Amino acid sequence: MTILDSRKSIDITAVGLMVGICLIWALQPIGLKSTAVFAAPVLQIGLRSGIAALCVLAIVKLKGQRMEFFGGTAGLGALAGLLFAMEFFMVGEALKHTSASHVVVFLYTAPIFAALGLHWKLPSERLAAVQWGGIAVAAAGIAFAFLAPQGGGEAAGGLGAMLWGDGLALLGGAAWGLTTVLIRTTRLSAIPATHVLFYQLATAFVILTGAAVAGGEAAFVPTRPLLLNIAFQALAVSFLSFLTWFWLLTKYRASQLGVFSFMTPVFGVVLGILLLGEPLTPEFSIGTAGVLVGIMIVSAYPWIGQRRAGRSAQAGSS
Repeated sequence: MTILDSRKSIDITAVGLMVGICLIWALQPIGLKSTAVFAAPVLQIGLRSGIAALCVLAIVKLKGQRMEFFGGTAGLGALAGLLFAMEFFMVGEALKHTSASHVVVFLYTAPIFAALGLHWKLPSERLAAVQWGGIAVAAAGIAFAFLAPQGGGEAAGGLGAMLWGDGLALLGGAAWGLTTVLIRTTRLSAIPATHVLFYQLATAFVILTGAAVAGGEAAFVPTRPLLLNIAFQALAVSFLSFLTWFWLLTKYRASQLGVFSFMTPVFGVVLGILLLGEPLTPEFSIGTAGVLVGIMIVSAYPWIGQRRAGRSAQAGSS
C-alpha cells in the first residue's frame, strides 16, 4: 500500500527553529560529559526524561486532549520510546569512552539512516542517484574518522576505548534515524506531537533509570552544576527542543529538515573545544567534513530540485 505524504517544504519558520534546536542539542552531550562525575549520563538522561514527561503530560491535560495509554497508538508510542531509549543509552555509554565532540558528530548521522528508511516507505522521499553518492561520501567520512590513526584521545582506555565510544554513538544515530522513520510512516504522524513525545519520554524514563540502577550507576551527588544541568536537559533539551522537533516532523519533509541538522555537529565540535578543551585531530576533522558533506548532499538535493522545478514552472507560465 502506498503511503501518501502531505508534508510541506521548509520555510523561514522551520529554519529559525532548527538553528535554535541545533544549538541546544549541541550543548546536550557537553553538559552530560561535564557533570558525569556527579551522576552517570544514563541516569541523568533517565531523570531528565521523567521530568520532561510530566511537563508534556501537563500540557496535554491543560489542552483537554485525550491520550491513549492502551491500544494501537500507545503500542506504537512505546516502540518509539524503546528506540528513543536505545538512542540515549548509546549516548550515555559513549560519553564514558570518547569525547563529547565525537559523540555529537556520530550521533547526528541520523539523517542518513532516516533517509535510507524513508526511501523504502514514502514515494516523496525516494533517494536520487546524487543522494546515494552523498551517502557514500558520508560513509567514507565515517570510515576515515574510525580507521585513521588519531592522536590526543582523551578517553581513559586509550584509542580502543575511544573507537568503542564512537561506535556506540553511531548506533545511537541509527536508532534516532529509525525513530524518525517510525514516526513518519505510522499513525504517530497523525497524532499531536505532545503525545508522541510523552510516549518516548515516559518509556525512556523507565528503561534508562532502570538500566542505571541495574548497572550500579544510581549514585547521585546533588551539586549545583549537576542540578542546573538536569534542569537544562529536562526543560530545554527533552521538553522544548524535542517537542519542537516532533512538531516539525509532522509539518515539514524530514529530508529537508536534515539540511539544517548538520549544524549540530558543527556547534558540538566547536563548543567541545571551547568549553571542555577537547582535542581536534586532523584525521577526525577530515572524517567529520566527509560526514557533513554527505548529509548536506542527501538532505539538500530534494529541496534544491523542488526550487528548480518551481522556478521552471514559473518561467513556463510567464
